[in-house]
Amino acid sequence: MTLNAALVLDACNTLGEGVTWCAREQALYWTDIHQSTLWRFRPADNSTRQWPMPERLASLALCEKDGWMLLGLASGLAFFHRDTGELIRIAEVEAGLPTRINDGACDRQGRFVFGTLHEPSAGETRRAAGSFYRLHADLALEQLALGPVAISNSIAFSPDGSTMYYCDSTSGVVRCCAYGDQVTDMRVHVDVSHLKGDPDGSAVDTEGGLWNAQWGLGRVVRYDRDGNEDVVIAVPTRQPTRVAFGGEHLNRLYITSARDGLSAEALADEPHAGGLFAVDVPFTGLPEPRFAGHPA
Repeated sequence: MTLNAALVLDACNTLGEGVTWCAREQALYWTDIHQSTLWRFRPADNSTRQWPMPERLASLALCEKDGWMLLGLASGLAFFHRDTGELIRIAEVEAGLPTRINDGACDRQGRFVFGTLHEPSAGETRRAAGSFYRLHADLALEQLALGPVAISNSIAFSPDGSTMYYCDSTSGVVRCCAYGDQVTDMRVHVDVSHLKGDPDGSAVDTEGGLWNAQWGLGRVVRYDRDGNEDVVIAVPTRQPTRVAFGGEHLNRLYITSARDGLSAEALADEPHAGGLFAVDVPFTGLPEPRFAGHPA
């Protein structure tokens, strides 16, 4: 099955990411990482709002406590209140290393799982210097035995929470593992290393299908529980970044994208690069888990 995504908002994001649907507000949140900006879009009236961040914001999660969000900033984790603007730092992550936080999502138990990526200096080759972590409701931070990683991505969880999906985008492979108190049985789920693109952010539907945005390939692909491709969504820009199910019935797939790294010629061909796209799909998403912890 092939579907086509359409532009919803011409956001012109440099690096749109972290897209998350809030069912309570019927609104979509995401970040423009390089512009250090949190975005919100309400489909009912097409309204938008932006919040400037003190540093690059890579990923985010909604909290159980209304108004609060958990932020994966470049250097560490923080709580943020969208109405008051209050920001409470929780913990630095990989202080002293040439890395920053990247993709993240809550598991079915309300813990925030995220990874880091290596930021090479001029002339340096990107390497596997990052890791994956889990933040518990009591704000204890745990390193998961899934690294090292160069660019963490594709963090998502099966409907019952017993399987975690993740990747190092540079490898071209999305992996999965048995997920619980420990992570075990790591194995390949999807391999696109033969293509000229990279797996990026993912979401899972009620049937256990994994929807993966594929950077450089201008598409989102659904893979069934066995890793077989069964739906392809064409996106009118080559750098889709992450997906989220939204809408009243969770059957609308929203897709963020990026302008970062595109030449003037490429941008002329893709004038809506960095936009927010969407498509209605014949599958239903899962409600976005909320982080179980909260500020003291």
